[in-house]
Parts: sequence; structure tokens; C-alpha cells
Amino acid sequence: MVTAYVLIKANVPTVDQIRDTIMEIDGVEDAHIVAGDVDIIAKVVVGSPADVREIVASGILSIDGIEHTYTYMAME
Repeated sequence: MVTAYVLIKANVPTVDQIRDTIMEIDGVEDAHIVAGDVDIIAKVVVGSPADVREIVASGILSIDGIEHTYTYMAME
């Protein structure tokens, strides 16, 4: 299993709705609205790095209001 954390910069007025939409994506285990340089941090747990790429590229980045993402894969 691969665990990745996706840091998401989003359109702040709709951040609650964006977080809810992210939570509906298969492979997204959790998502939290946070304070700081990004607006949402999502935890993705899937079978391979390619699955992470698919979730980010075709899932998260396709949501209206997402400005950009940073993805970090866990090493342990």
C-alpha cells in the first residue's frame, strides 16, 4: 500500500464544498481544512504510486476551485 498526503490550495469561499467532494474520491481516506499556506490536506491510501497520480490528476485537480496541489508520498 502507498500512503500519500496531498496539500491543496483551493478557492477559500468554497473550501467546505471542495473538501466534501475530495472525500468522495475512491482512495481518499481523510481530508481536513487547515490554516497556513494550503487550505486542505488529504490522505490518500492506494495500491501504487500510479494510483496516487491518477487520483490527483484526474480526481482532485478536476474539481472546480482547486488552484494547485503538492503531493508527498510516505516513506514508511
